Amino acid sequence: MYTVDFERKGPGLFLRDMRAGKAQDARRAAAVIAHVNPDVLVLAGIDYDHGLATLGVFADELSRAGVDYPHHFAQRPNTGMPTGLDVNGDGYFGDAVDAQGYGRYSGEKGLAILSRYPFLRDEARDFSEYLWRDLPDANLPEVDGNPYYSDEVLAVLRLSTTAHWDVPIETGNGPLHLLTYYATPPVFDGPEDRNGKRNADETRFWTKYLNGELSEQPANAPFALIGNANLDPHDGDGKGAAIAELLAHPSLQDPKPASVGGVEAANASHSGDPALDTAAWPENDKLPGNLRVEHVLPSRDLKVLDAGVFWPETGTEEVSLIAEGEGITRHRLVWVDIEMP
Repeated sequence: MYTVDFERKGPGLFLRDMRAGKAQDARRAAAVIAHVNPDVLVLAGIDYDHGLATLGVFADELSRAGVDYPHHFAQRPNTGMPTGLDVNGDGYFGDAVDAQGYGRYSGEKGLAILSRYPFLRDEARDFSEYLWRDLPDANLPEVDGNPYYSDEVLAVLRLSTTAHWDVPIETGNGPLHLLTYYATPPVFDGPEDRNGKRNADETRFWTKYLNGELSEQPANAPFALIGNANLDPHDGDGKGAAIAELLAHPSLQDPKPASVGGVEAANASHSGDPALDTAAWPENDKLPGNLRVEHVLPSRDLKVLDAGVFWPETGTEEVSLIAEGEGITRHRLVWVDIEMP
């Protein structure tokens, strides 16, 4: 799982920069991915377009870095998808906050999967249209005891800010289902806490899915839940109980991927184990410090061989791959090696 955060101000600009050889962030990310060399890679923060042109050109960048992924998967995300409504009630229509998921243009910073194994596309399920209000016990925002969103908005507003997918791959030893998502940050809102509540419910979707509480039932097959929850069980501004509940789910195992670099960069004010952190933000009045926000959780029937966070310790040769500078994401690549039953 790697949140690459390929940020641009308009549609097609990242694709343009890659084709022109000007995307330093693409080259930096490709070097990290090639070093870790996973067989299956979930990417968060890459633009979606029709025909998956952006994903294909990034795959070419990976090939030049020495790692090949012949199989690509992405669906249109909710980011930037117009609702046609004034979602936040500020009197304006068509702002980034009025989309299904925050986005200045359709497909901004979506979700994708690259794989050495073929996808069983006919069996893939996309839950991104699931309405927030339909989640059992949905924690919808309120102001002074009154609903923050109008009935008109709730009739169309989706739970997923980016996507929720169940995508199987054929491993040669049977199918492995990839349950993946990319949740909104639980900040950038007001006292109604609309992003904090939505963020937690995006994670609670998977808990309820695995519990069989939704009309959509999980497949009876090995799986791995992989995503950027934008949620730490101990630190940060989010509702950590939602991810803590998922991490403890009886059908999952938490291999606790760790790094030495995370320990070196520990925040003294945090209570969580810094070895498990996956994102390196400063700690100040606007930013939360280092957090564990990306998660790779295999099902209980899978044997975990090894796991880690690519966050090298100071003084090693590998640390240059994540050295701060132009084009480097604050997120770290999280990996888990498994053996199929």
